[in-house]
Amino acid sequence: MPTILYLVLARGGSKGVPRKNLALAGGQPLIAWSLRAASESRHHGRVLVSTDSQEVMSVAREFGAETPFIRPSNLASDTATSLDAAVHCLCWLKEHESYEPDILVLLQPTSPLRTSLDIDLAIDMALEKNAKAVVSVATAGCHPYWMKTLNDQGQLVNWAATVPSIVRRQDLPTVYGLNGAIYVVKPKVLLEEQTWYPDPTYPYVMPFQRSLDIDTPWDLHVADLILRDQQHNRAKA
Repeated sequence: MPTILYLVLARGGSKGVPRKNLALAGGQPLIAWSLRAASESRHHGRVLVSTDSQEVMSVAREFGAETPFIRPSNLASDTATSLDAAVHCLCWLKEHESYEPDILVLLQPTSPLRTSLDIDLAIDMALEKNAKAVVSVATAGCHPYWMKTLNDQGQLVNWAATVPSIVRRQDLPTVYGLNGAIYVVKPKVLLEEQTWYPDPTYPYVMPFQRSLDIDTPWDLHVADLILRDQQHNRAKA
């Protein structure tokens, strides 16, 4: 069986939502939902949190995650990328533990509605296709053919250079957007190609209802309502 590393990136700061990764949603710290989903996957593996915050480290350990290092501050800035942090994690584990997983699964804590089943199916796809990478997507909420931008005169114009004259929604071609919930990649590929989307990358299509990505206080409010409703329904069952 392949060795799997579940990696949750959770820096301490956030501009849109202060202390976002520790903000409560459904009565739990936001990061807890991703840690729980990883631990409940039938593809067992290490669950590790990379963070620059001692407080996040403490909460992560409460929910069963490993925190073997604290992320350097330059990799936790607003300009640092998830790729930078993931490469740092893989290199640290190789250098300090001689540990090199076969599969890396990145789970962003801003996707609390993602389930262990979603994780299982994404990994299943990666294994079945021997894929370099599988990333989660969802059908786009607003179709690009209907999106607009402003010209220099402040007037609405089509965002796309060429737009077919399609009026009915059901006639639109299906398009997908990255939902940020799951990235499954071979670590060797990530290190060599420095991208989450090597060629080819396969899509795992998640339901739109589970694809909420928390970026604003309103997103957090919506997630809190949904998670509380789910817990209420489970308690009644």
